[in-house]
Amino acid sequence: MNTNITLVNETEDLPGDFAIWIFILAEMLVFGVMFIVYAFARSNQIDVFNTSQLTLSRGLGTLNTIILITSSYFVVRSVSAIKSNNSKQSAHWLIGTILMGGMFVAVKLWEFNQKFSAGITLETNDFYMFYLTLTFFHLMHVLMGMIILACIVYKLKNGVYSAQEHFGVETGASFWHMVDLLWIILFPLIYIIR
Repeated sequence: MNTNITLVNETEDLPGDFAIWIFILAEMLVFGVMFIVYAFARSNQIDVFNTSQLTLSRGLGTLNTIILITSSYFVVRSVSAIKSNNSKQSAHWLIGTILMGGMFVAVKLWEFNQKFSAGITLETNDFYMFYLTLTFFHLMHVLMGMIILACIVYKLKNGVYSAQEHFGVETGASFWHMVDLLWIILFPLIYIIR
């Protein structure tokens, strides 16, 4: 009996729209399968993966990790601000998040440009195929998150959200945290673990 009450309370406390959690779980499942396939391919070509991995910049990967963790902090501050009925401050934190996302995109595009300039493509070897595919797929999620947050900023500036009605801000924040979490898994997997 007590278990039922606990489950109901936990569901009510889930931040944002329930549909975003279905989407997040589906996305995590897709990335999870890709990570497993990567690990399997790596185990069959350890020398190729280790040698190719050394051509990646761990410094830039670390920089992008710091950028995304910082952006997640900004999102947390935005949700906190709207819960305090301060939509202007909430919008400012989200704009900061979008700018951090833009920095991530710039660093990642610079990395891609370096690889393509060196003649590296999807067909170079299996490691680069996974590197380019996984990081590009993640990059698309960053861009999607930036668009979602920009829409929320627009609504914040038009008074749509308040301390009582902030579901949309929490929903966008949940998506952004997923993007951050995926990178935190992706970065050591691709750049560090040998």
